[in-house]
Amino acid sequence: MSDALSPGLYIVATPIGNLSDLSARAAATLREASLILAEDKRVTAKLLAHVEATAPMAVYHDHSSEAERERILTRLGSEVVALVSDAGTPLISDPGYKLVRAARVAGHAVHTIPGACAAIAALTLAGLPTDRFLFTGFLPSKAKARADTIAEVGAIRASLVFYESGPRLGEALAALASGLGKRDGAVIREISKLHEETVTGTLAELAERYADAPPRGEIVIVIGPPGEADAASDDALDAALREALETLTPSRAAAEVAAALNIPRKRAYARALALGSSD
Repeated sequence: MSDALSPGLYIVATPIGNLSDLSARAAATLREASLILAEDKRVTAKLLAHVEATAPMAVYHDHSSEAERERILTRLGSEVVALVSDAGTPLISDPGYKLVRAARVAGHAVHTIPGACAAIAALTLAGLPTDRFLFTGFLPSKAKARADTIAEVGAIRASLVFYESGPRLGEALAALASGLGKRDGAVIREISKLHEETVTGTLAELAERYADAPPRGEIVIVIGPPGEADAASDDALDAALREALETLTPSRAAAEVAAALNIPRKRAYARALALGSSD
């Protein structure tokens, strides 16, 4: 057991490209750990060699069994165990939350050593609003499931962040352009590496650019939030209210129509009363 670190689980963010991005604290933790949990030991071995860490590794990923988690938990009471992903921050589109939850339930300490995260880094490069954003990981590979996911998140008033692979990028962008319409986007790849690149444009423009030219490297797609919806016209409001008033009170009709047309309820209610009095 390390003299400098207390026993427990340490979630250690690793570089997403440039090894120099590893923090001094992360390097020290890896050197002092008794055990390092990695998705792919071959990938992590290169990082450990870079920081001269010699702790043994064990594989931990989405398919690790409950029995394997139990074996890890038995070591947390007396040893420093570090959890890393192949690149970036563990638990962000990577395994780990089940282990963190189990460690807390068992009363073990859990620490995070923050660092690189491709989703956050891409947001800083995209030049799109960052006050609200939704990270959704990878889009489904099948067309219907992908379209359903896009429809589900499309109306959210926030920037959207997706991970994607080079071979699937053109198809994903075409589906996003079809489902979201004319929205600004950015394709960011190879973050912090030699060939880092950010390409911006509308989703349609990006889909055309990458339709027959899939790029290499790790890719993040960032999409700006939807624009303000066009205000409903008086004619559209009246038509919707007349239909609703056939079965609902003015108050209830106004509430439902206001929600459907995304307009202030006060406006809908005033018009409902006017229509009721004119009939």
